[in-house]
Amino acid sequence: MARPKEYDPETVLTEAMHVFWSTGYFGTSMSQLTEATHLKPGSLYGAFQSKEALFLAALDHYGQTSVETVRQLLEGSDSPAAGIRAWVDRVASEVSRNEAHGCLLVNTTLELAGRNAAIREKVNLYLDQIRDLLACRLAQAKEVGEIAGSMDSEALAAFMLCTIWGLRVLGVTGPSKRKVDAVRNQLLALLHP
Repeated sequence: MARPKEYDPETVLTEAMHVFWSTGYFGTSMSQLTEATHLKPGSLYGAFQSKEALFLAALDHYGQTSVETVRQLLEGSDSPAAGIRAWVDRVASEVSRNEAHGCLLVNTTLELAGRNAAIREKVNLYLDQIRDLLACRLAQAKEVGEIAGSMDSEALAAFMLCTIWGLRVLGVTGPSKRKVDAVRNQLLALLHP
């Protein structure tokens, strides 16, 4: 008879995710992961086979959570533009509070996407989902006259995301609230009809 799992996979992934988020893939040691997850190395390898597999699982955990958070913010208002504003405001607020870890998807892109095809594919999966959610909400804002009808929703979504990602990278440097607000205000200015 197989022994039952003595750990909660969700908790293990959350703890591993926080370690990777804090120190990056290359900066994270197996001893840090075993300490954070409270699993012995054999159990961790038994469950995930490798550090990379654990990282990919933690990235899935973060990506799914991030997509759902963005979805809730974008769709949490009857007005598409208000939902987009809520999301931009949330990102700006997080950056202003100097949450030094930034975004795990963006951090992973900078650290690993050029070196590892599986990781690049995983990051693109979640960033594309976020872009699609934003493009859909922008198209709805266009339909109801909240943004100019001449705007290309797909191109605008890509532009806004590039700016958000840049803001996330800037956030790691501890920018002033004034600097963050300037970027936020420029993004929101795109939403005027």
